[in-house]
Amino acid sequence: MRFLRLLFAAAAALRRNILRSALTTLGIVIGVGSVIAMMEIGNGSTEAIRRTIASLGSNQLVVIPGAASSSGASFGMGSGTTLTPADAVAIARECDSVRVCAPVLRARSNQVIFGSRNWVPSEIQGSTAEFLEVRDWKLAEGDNFDERAVNSASQVCILGQTVVKQLFGDVSPIGKEIRLKSVNFRVIGVLETKGANMMGRDQDDLLLAPWTTLKYRVSGDNSGGGGSSGNANASSEAHPLYPGANTKLYPDKSAVQKRNSPLPMRLDNIDQILCSAASQQEIPVAIQQITALLHERHRIPVGEPDDFTIRDMAEITKMMSSTSILMTNLLMIVAAISLVVGGIGIMNIMLVSVTERTKEIGLRMAIGARAGDIMRQFLAESVVLCLAGGLLGIVLGRCCSMIVATVLHWPIVTSLAAIVVSVSVSAIVGVLFGFYPAWKASRLDPIEALRYE
Repeated sequence: MRFLRLLFAAAAALRRNILRSALTTLGIVIGVGSVIAMMEIGNGSTEAIRRTIASLGSNQLVVIPGAASSSGASFGMGSGTTLTPADAVAIARECDSVRVCAPVLRARSNQVIFGSRNWVPSEIQGSTAEFLEVRDWKLAEGDNFDERAVNSASQVCILGQTVVKQLFGDVSPIGKEIRLKSVNFRVIGVLETKGANMMGRDQDDLLLAPWTTLKYRVSGDNSGGGGSSGNANASSEAHPLYPGANTKLYPDKSAVQKRNSPLPMRLDNIDQILCSAASQQEIPVAIQQITALLHERHRIPVGEPDDFTIRDMAEITKMMSSTSILMTNLLMIVAAISLVVGGIGIMNIMLVSVTERTKEIGLRMAIGARAGDIMRQFLAESVVLCLAGGLLGIVLGRCCSMIVATVLHWPIVTSLAAIVVSVSVSAIVGVLFGFYPAWKASRLDPIEALRYE
């Protein structure tokens, strides 16, 4: 009750000169408003970065083959033929920290034709039904292909929004057929819009099909190895397209000859494996489990270099988040400076107020007020000024954030913590910068104060 009376007395004293009180709180209003606006804009940019990372896939890990080489010349990372769809199945089955896994086969971009329209997608990829789950990608319409479609190399596909727009316009493509390298594909699904990735590449410019269909029907590679080797199942007969197709060019090998010179067989290789860890915290464990499993499957001796590389998004996330946090902190420092300036203004006005009210202070002391009472009175006035400025600053900061979001279309995230901290800082500023004027008022000599003119 005594505290409330003190606040009411402070408010009554401040109402004596409303204009001066309003101008005094202006620095606090601007400072708190700046803190609120900067925190919300900074949190919005961090959230935008998080969404950008998430658009690539939830807790995504990418396993790519090592570098192939010939005669001492390396062809670069990812050129090897060491990863197979069986590796993806084994990772999903045996690695507890991996939630889902999908093999990915990239085909060379070719012209896709529908009627009189044509388009060359920037990405033509083959995978399994788990691809959309790894990428956290939803279907706008239609259905996903299943495991049976992959096993039978079915001629079905799913299109991104950019491909749909270029080939079909506003017409639904579900059930219609498109042609890719003389192979007809039936469209069974359309992906939701995902937008550009961090590199600015359009993720919606995509054709997705079962990896077996792209490898065996489009690329024409029945042996695996990404088309880098000859067909291991090739017969000694001429191709049926040419005359004399029934004529054998070479005699059949005997059983002994086949046993002594076996044909080189190669596994079906893929370009990469996409994995989704069970959680952000389990990404390091998932990397260790995948590494150990592929060492065992690929029979890599201890001490030998890996024939694969595992990449995660942690470094990218950390780098972009740290940049956003750095910029937010810099803006917060600038906003904090305005709070300090506002606090100095309050100290200045309170010192003026002490000088103007010297006779009042002497009168209160003469009728029994102690030094502590005088100090609490002026501290209360200072805190009331700062709290009023803090509340107005919250309104100003929220309004500025909403204007930025509406006009500039920047993302913002409301921060309750920033509001609480701003009000708390306002009260602390009132105490810190109001202490000296209050202390000076409490040290006045009552006799001298009563004689002050």
